[in-house]
Amino acid sequence: MSNFKLNIMKKFTQKIKYLILLFATNYGIAQTARVQVIHNSPDAAAAEVDVYLNDEILLDNFKFRTATKFIDAPAGVALKLDVAPASSTSSAEKIYSVTTTLDEGETYVIVANGIVSPSGYSPAPEFGLNIFAQGRETASSSSNTDVLVNHGSPDAPTVDVVETSVPAGTVINDISYPSFSAGYLELPTADYVLNVTDATGTVVVASYAAPLQTLGLQGQALTVVASGFLDPSQNSDGPEFGLYVALSSGEELIPLPLAPLSTVDFNSSKISLYPNPTSNSINIDIPFNYNKTSGKVIDVNGRVLKNLNKLNSKIDVSDLSKGMYILDMKIDDSSVIKKFFINK
Repeated sequence: MSNFKLNIMKKFTQKIKYLILLFATNYGIAQTARVQVIHNSPDAAAAEVDVYLNDEILLDNFKFRTATKFIDAPAGVALKLDVAPASSTSSAEKIYSVTTTLDEGETYVIVANGIVSPSGYSPAPEFGLNIFAQGRETASSSSNTDVLVNHGSPDAPTVDVVETSVPAGTVINDISYPSFSAGYLELPTADYVLNVTDATGTVVVASYAAPLQTLGLQGQALTVVASGFLDPSQNSDGPEFGLYVALSSGEELIPLPLAPLSTVDFNSSKISLYPNPTSNSINIDIPFNYNKTSGKVIDVNGRVLKNLNKLNSKIDVSDLSKGMYILDMKIDDSSVIKKFFINK
């Protein structure tokens, strides 16, 4: 990161500390809690927001997929938090408001999720602040990396997270929007591969590399958020789905890269579905030799809508409603997953 950006972040953090301390002094508050705030609302109308603490500006032009560092906040007293558009001049222009009381000595991770726009998004869960107590700024063991997970993708179904390189198996089971995992995963610091699957564990939404060792995250605690949309076409062409990491030090969230393709995956990547989106039928192009095929069409909730004993070059999908679907193909001994969209 450039010195210019570092200086801006330092001034930003100093301003936050000053405002918090000013508030605490004015109200004679000695009790404090530790708080990190993560902006994960993918709504274009909330791409940047202002956050007010008891009607005083706290975070100015707070950007999507950024996080504050952990800061001291007043505890044991009611705090009114207002979220307003970035162009706001006061908390009266709020799009969201909540009043809460923090416990003395507690550490909180707060993630802003959801949609503020009245149209253009489907589904459109309401904007809100999801709060996790018992947060951590460092790992419980200096040899580990502790990972908290938040499901913040509005149109993603209930999912599992499966580690495939060790393999450690299912590490997060049945996490749904906008929940946190039950607690931190206390992981030996290594490089992992994570499959995000549907709740049955059979349909892979995406695979990501989690290079904890390569990134030098030993001894750190971090939050991984599922962010963006599985189907941007139904959500104002908003940001695509991905896994993003918030470090305790804050700043821009770090995207986890897609996992490297194996030889089988590489061949599978050459398979294409078109037109995509479609309204009546989907064509399949398999540009290599094979002996046998089969498949099934699955919705985002994991329900099998069509069983295909053989993959034809064209599949009739005219009876499906608008939305995202998964074509789970079996080609010889390989399983291939492709997403397609119905846009009527």
